[in-house]
Amino acid sequence: MAGSDNPTIAAQPRRKNMRREDREKLIISEAVRFFAECGFEGQTRELAKRMGISHAVIYRHFESKDALIERVYDHIYVKRWNPDWEPLVLDRSLSLQDRLTQFYIEYAARVFDYDWVRIFVSSGLKSYGLTERYLDIIRTKIIRPAAMELRCELDQGANTAPLSEAELELFWGLHGAVFYIAIRKYIYGEPVEIDVRIAVTNTVKTFFNGAISSPQKLEDTVQRYSMLGKIAAP
Repeated sequence: MAGSDNPTIAAQPRRKNMRREDREKLIISEAVRFFAECGFEGQTRELAKRMGISHAVIYRHFESKDALIERVYDHIYVKRWNPDWEPLVLDRSLSLQDRLTQFYIEYAARVFDYDWVRIFVSSGLKSYGLTERYLDIIRTKIIRPAAMELRCELDQGANTAPLSEAELELFWGLHGAVFYIAIRKYIYGEPVEIDVRIAVTNTVKTFFNGAISSPQKLEDTVQRYSMLGKIAAP
C-alpha cells in the first residue's frame, strides 16, 4: 500500500452488504490513513463518521482501539518487512557497502510513504510502543549484524568482544541519515525533489568512505563516540 504525499480524509459513502473479512480490511485500510493524518489521539468515532459507518461497526471487528492499532501496526510495518533483507546483510559474496546500499534502496522504496512515516513518528510521541518494537527489529536484524560484518570486513574477525554501543551507534547514524530524507518530506513538509535511489547510494558511500574506511579509522571513530557518551552521561 502506498500513501499519497498529503491524502485528504473525507467522509466515505456507506458500504452495505460487505463480507465480514472485506469490512475488516476496509476498516484497517481507512484507519491507516486516519491515524497518519490525525495521530493516535484521533477518535474511532470520527474514523467511523469519515467511513460512513456506525461507531459500533468498528467494535464488532475490533474489541478496542488498541486492538485496531495493533492491526494497523501489523498491516503497515510487519507486512512490509522483507525477510530477504536479513540474509542480504550477511551475504559475504558482496561487499558490506554493496549489501547496505541494496538494503537501504529497497527499504526506502517500502517505507518512504506518508502513512508509514507519520504513524511511526506519532507512535513514538504518544508512547504506544509500536516504534520501540519496530526499532528492535532494525536493531537485531540490521544494525547488530552489520556491525559484526564490518568487523570481519576490516580483518577484525578475531575480535570476539561484545559489540560496543559506539560501534552500534555508527550504524544507527547511517540508518538515521537515510530515514531523515523521509522525515523532511512527510513530517516537515519540505519539497524533497530528489532521486531517492541516488541519495541513498551517496549516503552509504559517504559512510564507508569516511570514518570507517580502515581499521584504524574505525577504532578512532568508535573511541570518539565512546568519549562523547561518557561526557554526555548523567
